[in-house]
Amino acid sequence: MRKTPLRRGLLVAVALGAVAAPALATPALAAPKPASETSEERVVAGLERHAHPLRGTRPDTPGHDLKALSALVRDAEIVGIGEATHGSKELFTLRHRLFRHLATTQGFTTLALEAPWSAGVRLDEYVRTGKGDLRAILKEEGETTGGVWSTEEWLDLYSWMRDYNRTARTKLRVMGFDLSDVHPQQYRRILDWAEEHEPSILPELRRRYARLLALPGGAKERVDALTALPPERLKAVAADAEAAYHLVEKAGKVNPYVLQEARVIHQMTKVYASEGSELHLNRDRFMAENTMWWKRQTGLKIVAAAHNGHVTYLSPHPQHYPVTQGARLRAMAGRSYVAIGTSIHSGGFRAINPDNGKAENFDTGAAGPDSNEHILDKVRHRDYYVSLRQAERDPATRKWLDTARPTFTVPATYLPDMLKAPLALGQAYDIVVHLHRVKAADPL
Repeated sequence: MRKTPLRRGLLVAVALGAVAAPALATPALAAPKPASETSEERVVAGLERHAHPLRGTRPDTPGHDLKALSALVRDAEIVGIGEATHGSKELFTLRHRLFRHLATTQGFTTLALEAPWSAGVRLDEYVRTGKGDLRAILKEEGETTGGVWSTEEWLDLYSWMRDYNRTARTKLRVMGFDLSDVHPQQYRRILDWAEEHEPSILPELRRRYARLLALPGGAKERVDALTALPPERLKAVAADAEAAYHLVEKAGKVNPYVLQEARVIHQMTKVYASEGSELHLNRDRFMAENTMWWKRQTGLKIVAAAHNGHVTYLSPHPQHYPVTQGARLRAMAGRSYVAIGTSIHSGGFRAINPDNGKAENFDTGAAGPDSNEHILDKVRHRDYYVSLRQAERDPATRKWLDTARPTFTVPATYLPDMLKAPLALGQAYDIVVHLHRVKAADPL
């Protein structure tokens, strides 16, 4: 049916969770010329030939319409599923639906999150064993983002994973590849391991972690306190965290998970001690490395859940985000990594209001006539997915896909100047899922 016509802490914990950077050096893209009606129709026809309609985004929708998607990711070991906003209901329920489908039909077992490693540990324990209060975990771990990710949609996803694991022979897992915060339990796990297996390094580990362990108890308070430190003290904290990591690394009885937890603490402090584009460069690099560590350690197939700007190969903001997580994953994993971006024509989303630091509802407005979404929305299906690798076989469609046009890129913080960054879809993703309209997510 055809449709009718900054503060460092805020930057790291919020805006960083929004957009990412270019993967590989690419030639400058010329500004798009106004397309004639004929050329526009050719582009739409090229997309339609490879578009597959979605029956819905509800997680319990029967999966017959995803058969083609299964074929498109058949050889993948890591599938990145992006979100055009960090707070739209249908983008969250779509990801839940896609993960459920890939888990039950394609053998994907890990949901890797744009969330701190220690948050992933807590969520993983919940979905495997039922330990903990899920609502409390989501609220506590969502403090650093104003509650943007503390939503009913995420709660539904983890609840389904827990129910699935009650009877499943192969358990679903959760891991966090991000590093905006470290929960105190993570330090305790490292120190407890050292006390039992390497007591000789315990005093030095305690000394190196002393300033981090002295941070306040809540996630937001920890981030605020850490980012309020002057640059020279941040660098000293980062040096201590690196030294602690090397202590564990050189220990004779090292546990790979303990070493990874020490590595993540080192990564977090290095990011906070960085400036400008180096900060973003480090963050996306570490997120890719953590994802690959999990893949090598567990051998499990992964769905990586993050903003479009992280799963992409190409950044809409190259001056700020030099190399994306998706670009690094493609470099490390080759074609066993597949990037799926999401697109919305219009609708609502939750984001942090920078004036008060609280999550509020906003609206994108309708896509402009010069945007990627304007053309994507002319495909006859209301909601659909399309393989860009197949669609680019048509010369007119390929030219359109390789031309940068304004594209909705909505950070976790509402930053109007970043909403419509130029992006060449064909260089950014392998597959795009387009939704006609979305609503703001439901907060817990």
